Amino acid sequence: MPRPLGELEDAVMTRVWQWNRPVTVREVLEDLQQERSIAYTTVMTVMDNLHQKGWVRREAEGRAYRYTAVSTRAAYSAALMNEAWSTSDNPAAALVAFFGMMSAEQREALRDAVRVVQHDGESGGEAAAEPPAEPAAEPPAEPPAPQEAEGDSAERPQEPGR
Repeated sequence: MPRPLGELEDAVMTRVWQWNRPVTVREVLEDLQQERSIAYTTVMTVMDNLHQKGWVRREAEGRAYRYTAVSTRAAYSAALMNEAWSTSDNPAAALVAFFGMMSAEQREALRDAVRVVQHDGESGGEAAAEPPAEPAAEPPAEPPAPQEAEGDSAERPQEPGR
């Protein structure tokens, strides 16, 4: 079952999920640098770790890789909730406590989700209806298209001044 992502892993995966396309280390780095000072090698290591853990797949492009999410953020969140709930010695009490922590908007989203699941069960379809969209935080801006020449986007730190 999934382990919660660390802070930097989550920041990287947020971009991969929101951009919903193959991304390079350089693109993620440039977007993260708008919020914090971070080294290319740090982002490269995090993305490699995410690949090793099975969160992203990568495809070689020249000397670089393009990374793509293996599953959605919703699937990740659902797996974490399922793991936490299934390890409880009293799942019903855990759910009651969890529901008690929810805002009115979250409880309404839960009611919508239950209606979708009930509708799917009645119709016999696996996915007869789309689940309600989760409220999204302001996504990071789409990074500009890469300006790198072929072969110049290697998974290594760039020399100073480049």
